[in-house]
Amino acid sequence: MITLYQFPISHYCEKIRWALDYKNIGYEIINLLPGLHLSKVRKLAPDTCVPILVDGDRVIQGSDSIITYLDETYAEQSLTPASEKLKNEALEWEQYVDREVGIHVRRCCYHVLLEHPDIVTPFFTHQGPWYGKLYLHFVYPKLVKSMRKFMNINQESEQRSRQRLENAIDKLHDHLQDNKFLVGDQFSRADLSAASLLAPLCMPEKYGLNWPDQLPQEFNALVNGFQPKINWVDEFYDKYR
Repeated sequence: MITLYQFPISHYCEKIRWALDYKNIGYEIINLLPGLHLSKVRKLAPDTCVPILVDGDRVIQGSDSIITYLDETYAEQSLTPASEKLKNEALEWEQYVDREVGIHVRRCCYHVLLEHPDIVTPFFTHQGPWYGKLYLHFVYPKLVKSMRKFMNINQESEQRSRQRLENAIDKLHDHLQDNKFLVGDQFSRADLSAASLLAPLCMPEKYGLNWPDQLPQEFNALVNGFQPKINWVDEFYDKYR
């Protein structure tokens, strides 16, 4: 059985949940707690990031490497185009959205939401260890400080990220005005990556979290500013998730 070590809120982990489900591969999830995850992750892989996928004696870390492994090992419902040209285009799009969307969505969202432990705590503890909420109750201020430092989250960096994100969303939106998919004529890892990394701004039901009914006004303003140009995210979720 494949095991996925992850954070439930992580959109990079959502990439892998979606890929596994799309390819109809059975797996189990182990949800980690931020901060406490370090000891477990360091026993499995060289870096401290998730997702991490364990398949027998194989350990693969990082969403792009995991999707490549899954397509090479479980060829059915491949997310990587067969032709070399389209494969390279799909990988280029995936690298682009990993760099220009994923990091900046995370920074913009956390800059607001980390100030609201009542919202973030359920995200961090979703289907995790029984002691998750108790743990976060005591360590939350220290955890927020560490996350802001590690992810470089502050007012200035958030503004830069918002601009980078706006540029990336414009590029994706313009491309999809004349194309059904980012690459070729079928759903691929490029589309899955773009949609999953933007999903926290759309909060689709199939993401697997219980999104709150009410969110901070600042967060709603962020989402509403991008919403007209990311409607395609919901379409990809409806059709392919």
